[in-house]
Amino acid sequence: MKKVIGYIRVSTELQAESGLGLADQEQKIRGYCQVYDLELTEIIVDAGASAKDLNRDGMQRLLSLVEASEIEGIVIAKLDRLTRSMRDLHHLLDSVFSKVELHSVGEKVDTSSAAGRLVLNVLMSVAEWEREAIGERTSAALKAKKRLAKRTINGRAPYGYQWVNGVLVEIEAEQLVISLMNDLRELGMTYQQIADRLTTEGYLTKRDGKWTATTVRRTVMAS
Repeated sequence: MKKVIGYIRVSTELQAESGLGLADQEQKIRGYCQVYDLELTEIIVDAGASAKDLNRDGMQRLLSLVEASEIEGIVIAKLDRLTRSMRDLHHLLDSVFSKVELHSVGEKVDTSSAAGRLVLNVLMSVAEWEREAIGERTSAALKAKKRLAKRTINGRAPYGYQWVNGVLVEIEAEQLVISLMNDLRELGMTYQQIADRLTTEGYLTKRDGKWTATTVRRTVMAS
């Protein structure tokens, strides 16, 4: 039986505190290991850590275990939990997954074969493109908001922002809630389900009201 380690990650402290995604990732990893007869020795958690690079406590510990030849494989729930960078992916393929196997539950990737490594490269290329496309749309939206800021300060600031000397400035706490909304959407939740969760956990709208499917959708689409 091959010895493997599970790796799970969430990107914000808000998610880490609520456990959002962590339990689901762990459940998928444990189920996968049972089906494929893998000995899961440990699950390493990176809570509130971005996937923009590999400078995360949990990831560094994982890499050290690989270097020490203490494991034969790594199991993740989804590829973007590992990294969102093609550069880091190629680094991991050369330095890590040439020594141990990578198993991704969501994408059904197993790098123990050449075909599995090819599929992994294709999937990550698509993921990188999507991330860059989102970045371009976000940049365009922010430019539009800045142009608006120069014209008037009488309009109501959108959720996640406030007017400061005629310029829209991000509100950190509200930006974290927006990130939470986007992550919940990635998990497949409807706008109404997200609204119910936000209201239940005590998050309020700009006017201190309850969230609705409409307000969540409007906020997500504008972010």
